[in-house]
Amino acid sequence: MSIEFGPEQITALALGIALSACCGFRVFVPLLAASIGVKAGIFPVPEGMLWLGSWLSIIIFTTAAVIEIIAYYVPFLDNVLDTIAAPMAIIAGALLTSSVIPFTDEPAIRWGLGIIAGGSAAGTLHLGTGFVRILSSKFTAGTGNAVVATGENVAVAGGVAMSFIVPVFCALMFSGLVIIILYLAYRKLTKKKANAGIKQP
Repeated sequence: MSIEFGPEQITALALGIALSACCGFRVFVPLLAASIGVKAGIFPVPEGMLWLGSWLSIIIFTTAAVIEIIAYYVPFLDNVLDTIAAPMAIIAGALLTSSVIPFTDEPAIRWGLGIIAGGSAAGTLHLGTGFVRILSSKFTAGTGNAVVATGENVAVAGGVAMSFIVPVFCALMFSGLVIIILYLAYRKLTKKKANAGIKQP
């Protein structure tokens, strides 16, 4: 097992993490970007992952991305999609990060880091966007969800573009956002437990 770690490896890893994080906004748009990137030779993957750059993969991810984007504009269907997309986002994030880990050929390390870094980033951001959509559904009866969906589409488009242009910065930015979401979730849980304790006789 050989391990190499330098500027090129850091950049490649950051690209994978940044794209993985974008799966928290939309699952298939980052996968489509990765497919096009593999086809264009700007998204480095090992030989076993070259299927990502096939025309069939590009067609499938394009179709899925269009359907996903449209579906999130349908009131209440978007809330159902949030539940369905949660595990898909984690899997997609793990796949994207593990596919570009450049410093080892060991599958256990690649997939382990892919799940920890990419999967957790995608899952956490998806949790955050899902919570925003729940609030929108609660206070606007779903009428404001289109605004949320548009914001997510802008975020994933900008995030994907930045991932290829400034991958390290983008990875750090998303990492900071993940930390903020986890902190807010922790605060909410602890506050809920505290309130439950006060209400007990």
